[in-house]
Amino acid sequence: MNSRVMPDMRQEATSHDPVIGCIWDIKKYALHDGPGIRTTVFFKGCPLQCLFCCNPESQHFHPEILWIGENCIRCNSCQEICPTNAIYEEEEGEKLVDAERCDLCGLCVNRCPGEALSLVGRLVTVDEVLREVAQDAVFYQRSGGGLTLSGGEPTAQTDFAYELLRQYKIKEHGLHTAIDTCGYVEWSKLAHLLEYTDLILYDIKHMDSHQHSRLTGVGNELILQNAIRIAQSHKQLVIRLPLIPGYNDTEENVRRTAEFAHKLPGVEEINLLPYHRLGESKYARLGRKYALSGMISLPQERIALIRSITESFGLRVKIGG
Repeated sequence: MNSRVMPDMRQEATSHDPVIGCIWDIKKYALHDGPGIRTTVFFKGCPLQCLFCCNPESQHFHPEILWIGENCIRCNSCQEICPTNAIYEEEEGEKLVDAERCDLCGLCVNRCPGEALSLVGRLVTVDEVLREVAQDAVFYQRSGGGLTLSGGEPTAQTDFAYELLRQYKIKEHGLHTAIDTCGYVEWSKLAHLLEYTDLILYDIKHMDSHQHSRLTGVGNELILQNAIRIAQSHKQLVIRLPLIPGYNDTEENVRRTAEFAHKLPGVEEINLLPYHRLGESKYARLGRKYALSGMISLPQERIALIRSITESFGLRVKIGG
């Protein structure tokens, strides 16, 4: 399976079958994914391949096995019980899972005495997610918060995302909804989601398409076009700029991004997201290499300069999400 292609997870039996989605986490009491206290649902799978991604477990559209080396007691129970011989050990002692062989049966996870293996990602229905979200409804009502869809990339699972937003609006009487998106999606699908979305948190990772492709694996033409269309739809739009040293933190790119945001109707705010390495250890746990190993975060004075440049365009600037 091409892990970058979204599998069709809709059931085939009847039109009354539930819409199924693949998520990897639900974070409660989130304070940085929109106004108020929120619950953020993290979708699994993304069409981009960002070099700096801090959540590699969100990249593939299917559940996968994660190995936590510090918990491993080298008993090899996982290898012994695996029915497809998908687990093997490198010379350095790291356990790796062959995704082509692994059928995600979970036997290795259940057998592991040290809890060194875990299954990341699960298939869920809209009702299952909303039941969990509804547990904190009182916090949303008092704080002006609500539901945020993040990822991975929620727009890559359009039917599931749409039903989550629609049913949440109905069941919770119009409480606030938000989508955190890279914008790399057909406009017809994105426009469909906007019907039940109050706020769009929108990543623009580089204004130069070639450099954007170098950083994410895709060009930026569709992303910029969709940003313009969202702004013209009069939905609340907040632009987000991740700051990756040596890739998109130049004064020229910062100015171009701020100018683009300033010209979008109704856009008043940019979030600057400084690079960090908090997700680097996850790559080894998934048997992958981290492309930016050794990268150093931007110094505070550099971030202050970027903030000053952005504010010069009349935009409200927030550091962090």
